[in-house]
Amino acid sequence: MAPLTDALAPDRQGPAVHRGQILSFLADPGDGASADSYRYFADGALIVEGGRIAAMGPAESILAEIPKGTPVADHGRNLLLPGFIDTHTHYVQSDVIAAGGRHLLDWLQDYTFVEERRFHDEQHAAQVAEFFFDELARNGTTTALAFCSVHSASVDAFFEAADRRRLRMIAGKVLMDRNAPPELCDSPAIADRESRALLERWHGRGRLHYAITPRFAPTSSGAQLRAAGELARDFPDAFIHSHLAENHDEIAWVRSLFPGSRSYLDVYDHYGLLRDRAVYAHCIYLDADDRRRMAQSGAAAAFCPTSNLYLGSGLFDIAAADAAGMRFSTATDVGGGSSFGMLRTLDEARKVARLQGQDLHPLRAFYLATLGAARCLKLEDRVGTLDSGGEADFIVLDLQSTPLIARRTAAARSLSDVLRILMTLGDDRAVKATYILGRQVHGGPVAMQAPTRSQ
Repeated sequence: MAPLTDALAPDRQGPAVHRGQILSFLADPGDGASADSYRYFADGALIVEGGRIAAMGPAESILAEIPKGTPVADHGRNLLLPGFIDTHTHYVQSDVIAAGGRHLLDWLQDYTFVEERRFHDEQHAAQVAEFFFDELARNGTTTALAFCSVHSASVDAFFEAADRRRLRMIAGKVLMDRNAPPELCDSPAIADRESRALLERWHGRGRLHYAITPRFAPTSSGAQLRAAGELARDFPDAFIHSHLAENHDEIAWVRSLFPGSRSYLDVYDHYGLLRDRAVYAHCIYLDADDRRRMAQSGAAAAFCPTSNLYLGSGLFDIAAADAAGMRFSTATDVGGGSSFGMLRTLDEARKVARLQGQDLHPLRAFYLATLGAARCLKLEDRVGTLDSGGEADFIVLDLQSTPLIARRTAAARSLSDVLRILMTLGDDRAVKATYILGRQVHGGPVAMQAPTRSQ
């Protein structure tokens, strides 16, 4: 993989300071009782230099130390935090959001597969990729783990657009050799050959990573899953990305196709597809043994509340995941999911918890969408934090983005209150600005002033 310094080398701009409320996590806040899990400055400052975070702290001390003439962006009482990280989405399903379908399997056949056929066309794939990345920026998402389609052209379009924008992104070619339309099926040999070529072309280029991507067990034969496992062994730092235990009919189908496996998870385990940097979407219907095995292997779950509710699939069990020590983070699952936005996703995640007599504290919700997600991806040394040395991917949330949010946050009594208001009432309007490697890629002009040391 290319050294991190190489990926950032072209962005050696001078230092700049961003002032506002600042939040960055150190650990999982759980129920929010401990302040040791995060750093928060009601009036903070962030120094960005060369695409990295150089320092973070109280504005008074930071501004007293910076060289005269350093530009300062004053974001007022708005909240700066690491960019959101989406651990499961489908860029090729951007035009499937709000489609019909009674449940997962007919939704795939009637809408998803129909749309994904179009991605053999390089121009179409490129146009959708640009739209997808525009939407991510508008919603404050700076890193995503995404499905492409079975077509290599869809992968090239995704990575070409991401590389131009200098994004930290993860994606891969979908592997399917059965139980799908013929024009969307490859074979174990073709899947292996094309995946290896794509891995060699994109994995570690700039800020890009490749994910070995069997769609889900029903659409891959044992031979193809074996080939995926061989890819995983040959490329130990590549990601693995698939779906798991989303729907009762799906699980019954897997049981009929793999009668020798103890569980759905065991199918992937048998073929060597459980390890660090393996992310499985949904993970709703796992038993205690499955969750323990996920935790032991280092694999992580992507909790996709808007998709699970939209398709009526079920409710992710946060308490059971915690009891097993299973890592998880929040994800949009576009286009089964109904929003590109992590704020909308966090709101639905809390509702899923409440429906089961559980809770999702707002501090923990924002942790899951930032540092928690980065830890699931083993990228916490690069993104998901505003610690010194990390990549300067961050966002600014507008506490006056709507009259109601302005009214409610003005009366908030704590940081937790502010976060709860944002995740309950916020949407893309609340994302005032998005920064990639310290450069603004979304939002209106921000006044940059040259301060004196006394500012």
